[in-house]
Amino acid sequence: MGKLTGVKMIVLAILLMVCGLSGAIKKGDDLVKNRSFSIDYVNNQFVKDGEPFRYVSGAMHYFRVPVHYWPDRMRKMRAAGLNALETYVEWASHEPQPGVYAFEGNLDIEYYFELAQHFNLSVILRPGPFIDAERDMGGLPFWLLSVDPSIKLRTSDKSYVTHVEKWFSVLLSKIKPYLYNNGGPIITVQVENEYGSYSPCDRDYTSWLRDFILQHLGKDVVLFSTDGDGDGYLQCGKIPGVYATVDFGAGSNAVESFKPQRHFELAGPRVNSEFYPGWLDMWGEPHSTVDKEDVVKTLDDMLAINASVSMYMFHGGTSFGFTSGALPSNTYTPCITSYDYDAPLSEAGDPTEKYFSIRKVISKYLPLPDFPVPVASPKAAYGHVHLHYVANLWDLLSTPIAGRPLQSTYPMTFESLGQANGYVLYCTQLRGHFPDPALLEVKGLADRAYLYIDMEFGGVLSRSGSLFSILVQATDNQNLCLLVENQGRIAYGTGIKDFKGLTSNVTLNGHILSSWTHHPLPFNETGSLEWLNKIEKKRGTPMKGTMSLFTGSFAIQRNESDLADTFLNLSGWHKGVAFLNGINLGRYWPVQGPQVTLYVPKHFLKAWPAKNRLILLEQDRSPCEKNELGCTVEFVAHPVLNGGTPVKKRSTKLFKKHV
Repeated sequence: MGKLTGVKMIVLAILLMVCGLSGAIKKGDDLVKNRSFSIDYVNNQFVKDGEPFRYVSGAMHYFRVPVHYWPDRMRKMRAAGLNALETYVEWASHEPQPGVYAFEGNLDIEYYFELAQHFNLSVILRPGPFIDAERDMGGLPFWLLSVDPSIKLRTSDKSYVTHVEKWFSVLLSKIKPYLYNNGGPIITVQVENEYGSYSPCDRDYTSWLRDFILQHLGKDVVLFSTDGDGDGYLQCGKIPGVYATVDFGAGSNAVESFKPQRHFELAGPRVNSEFYPGWLDMWGEPHSTVDKEDVVKTLDDMLAINASVSMYMFHGGTSFGFTSGALPSNTYTPCITSYDYDAPLSEAGDPTEKYFSIRKVISKYLPLPDFPVPVASPKAAYGHVHLHYVANLWDLLSTPIAGRPLQSTYPMTFESLGQANGYVLYCTQLRGHFPDPALLEVKGLADRAYLYIDMEFGGVLSRSGSLFSILVQATDNQNLCLLVENQGRIAYGTGIKDFKGLTSNVTLNGHILSSWTHHPLPFNETGSLEWLNKIEKKRGTPMKGTMSLFTGSFAIQRNESDLADTFLNLSGWHKGVAFLNGINLGRYWPVQGPQVTLYVPKHFLKAWPAKNRLILLEQDRSPCEKNELGCTVEFVAHPVLNGGTPVKKRSTKLFKKHV
């Protein structure tokens, strides 16, 4: 089993003494002696070290929670009575480019497992390779579409299997020492993810994946699958030799919802691998909430029949940067940056009323640990920050932020350009005599485009709004440009093969436009905006509909130990991305709602006397010329996740996402 570094060990020891768990630290062979975890099919239960066992677990994704907060969140999970946690492993984060692996900092899964073990939390591991989780492309790396545009994802397609083999060979070697039988906390490992909802239904693929995992982890590991609570999902979701479990949400009839599991597993423990105490949010649709009374009733009903349960999510966290995905509802609906999920622990990790109600139910079935009940962490309102207009779209093309221009006869996708996220500016010079007005059609748009003719804004096209055409007034030799934004690849279903940019030809009055120049604008998460330090305030006012950059510096008159989490309120701004000290906080779109604020963990801030640098990449229009305070944003102490939305009814029902 991996060893903790000196610094991490000291941090753990301090935390565990505070939490009353110092006795949880064990050493060497003591961890392995007499350890076993298995399924008892005679008595319909799990068996851990020879004793009956059932888990009450909560999902927390390490990649959505700052590494500094992992111990705090795990302590709060234990305080609620949980004896296990569940997490996905996101391939896209760990292998951002083929053969380039990342397992440091916020991706240090070994440290995550070690922390879980020291907090007496067993781990339910869901390594994918596909995870959904409302992440870009369901957690699959975008470059799969770059290296082989014809690839058949989540099937036994040779190209796909070859890349999965390489990735899993790396990942599983890191996982194996942390299996329960090897002295670690991992008690079960999932094979694929909700595969019964995927229409290709390639049983050769899931059987191969099962065998590959067993080959690397050993035949004693308990494998499971997860699918919706219906026979139709389990028809393809059930994998021979893999224990089938189901998922369903609050308000369900527990006995009835477990029946499909029994149809495919005649014996063994009842398991709800995704019990939903909350639900996800999408841009433009009302904030989701789930009544705590429904949550605790269904939870109590499941625990009363000795079911094992994992709450998805117990702590949702944040999809920082460009990592949030989209749903195929209404063709295409992008997910918000926050993954608060109306979970028992809020986005900022604070216990909610739902948390304490759940804790009370769990206490009927499992002993609560003997350490303090958690309270909300301090939050700070750091006030207004004045921003300066420093650059527009056209300025950016001559800066290091823009990639090298590339030419082609017809438009290239983001994937063909080797670009994961951000924006691409597509430009061509018009040739010919066109009607006034002429119809511009961009049928292959993914996802949102700003039209410019001779650098003048001409309108917006939108995949989520099903707006793929616009009338324009254009003449020979004019320059037509489309700034295309990737709003997140579809996270589940057959649409996950979601190419970005201009994915088909663009026509003007039926005439195919050619000879395109591509200007990549990826806006990577760190280090790409330092050149702005050398730019003075731009004269004039930003142009509506034209991407503009705003920047401002501020100091916080507090020592590092006194810093607190805060929220960046973007009321009055339109749509864009926020960066703080080089960190991409995520997308904002307050005019669409429901999210108005972006979560800012205190570890992203700099203490006095250092200056903090805030940058807004505003795609559309700013409030600067209308705001009597000038061009400002405000750091506030409370989040706003239930802002107004143009749509009053959600496009998906609660807990009904399977396709």
